[in-house]
Amino acid sequence: MPSNRIGRTNDDIQRVLSERLRSVKDPRVNQGMLSITRVDATGDLRYAKIYISALGEVNEKELTKGLRSASGWLRRELANALSLRYTPELIFILDHSIEHGAQINRLISGLDIREDEEE
Repeated sequence: MPSNRIGRTNDDIQRVLSERLRSVKDPRVNQGMLSITRVDATGDLRYAKIYISALGEVNEKELTKGLRSASGWLRRELANALSLRYTPELIFILDHSIEHGAQINRLISGLDIREDEEE
């Protein structure tokens, strides 16, 4: 019977980091609205890829520098909140899927769709 331990751990990491991300005092991180879209931890929980989506006017280079700078504090907060043997090293990746979905939605709603009146 396969275990879903990594999936549950990914969800726990996402929940804890979403709460703590609002508390980061670095102004590079507090630009725009940030959300964690997905967490992928390795099987041994040594590394975790954190996919971040940012809405609004965001300088992506400064945001990634700020997240890398705050990763030690976030990792310590994660260790305090979860009881894991190893606290994973956090690797932040910008995720543009929400922006892409919003762009597709704008394109679809901008189409002039007429139904054929002849049948």
